[in-house]
Amino acid sequence: MTLPPYVTTVDADVRELRAADHLLLELAAELALPEGAFGCTHLVRGERPRVVLSFATASADTARRLAAKGYEVTDGAPDEVGRAVLYPGSAELTGTLTIAELLARSAIGGVVVLGAPGEPPPSQRVVTRDHVRPQWQDGELVLTLQPAAGGVLVPFEVPDPTPCCADH
Repeated sequence: MTLPPYVTTVDADVRELRAADHLLLELAAELALPEGAFGCTHLVRGERPRVVLSFATASADTARRLAAKGYEVTDGAPDEVGRAVLYPGSAELTGTLTIAELLARSAIGGVVVLGAPGEPPPSQRVVTRDHVRPQWQDGELVLTLQPAAGGVLVPFEVPDPTPCCADH
């Protein structure tokens, strides 16, 4: 899969993935990004840990429009391993799908199952939980799955993770 030619990074000083996902989807809606756009989150470590966003679009106009909203904007992606939140077909990945349907409906190029060798069969069912976040690996979007009850697979990343120490 080839990314659109214009990649812009936005640093909004966000510290949590859920907040970054929400902001990314909100900005994409406000900007009315076209169907082929990608929106990813990237973890930044170091002195100021945070989550930055990147948008890949067919037009250089996205960077200008984000800067006009007051965001810190730079050209290019911060790294090559972004976690995709918005990508072609992402809205179609709801409910239960087979691996074949998941791959045919979206820009996801492959899947891996934790603890299992090779790819699962195309007929294997995946319960998406309406939260499918593949990551870029060697220029391809790859979704990590894990086995779940009932012989199905689910995305490794859960939609509503329990915060650390929530029961203390």
